[in-house]
Amino acid sequence: MPTVVTLRAVASADLPVFFEHQLDPEATRLAAFPSREREAFMAHWTRILANPDCVALTIVHDGRVAGNIGAWTDVETRERLVGYWLGREFWGRGIATAALSQFCDYETTRPLTARVARHNSPSLRVLKKCGFVLSGEDRFTDPDGQTHEEFILTRA
Repeated sequence: MPTVVTLRAVASADLPVFFEHQLDPEATRLAAFPSREREAFMAHWTRILANPDCVALTIVHDGRVAGNIGAWTDVETRERLVGYWLGREFWGRGIATAALSQFCDYETTRPLTARVARHNSPSLRVLKKCGFVLSGEDRFTDPDGQTHEEFILTRA
């Protein structure tokens, strides 16, 4: 049976769920991005939701908030970036692939770019299943000052 996933506008009631998702140590390790304290997290999401250039949607599976997905334009590179985050209880069930596939129909700007930590093989698989191809490699420094290698993938 196919995985049923829907995308909808982010509601304020979703934010506490997103906050809990980003506290997971394995998720932050894979994303190579540290979790935020509640106040910083809520301020970050307030900025996202107020920015008309950002598209932010909630991923829903079986009536539950499974995560979020969105796109924004990087100020420096002008790349249209896509990113997503799922709660661990939703991993490995095709939910990220279904959500990204739907999102790529919703967000029509091309090319669409994803930057993913080199060690994040689950996300690399999702991106490739959704038509993203490897287009480069880079390094980035996270807010904690740690440097990570990343792959750049694009979808035309």
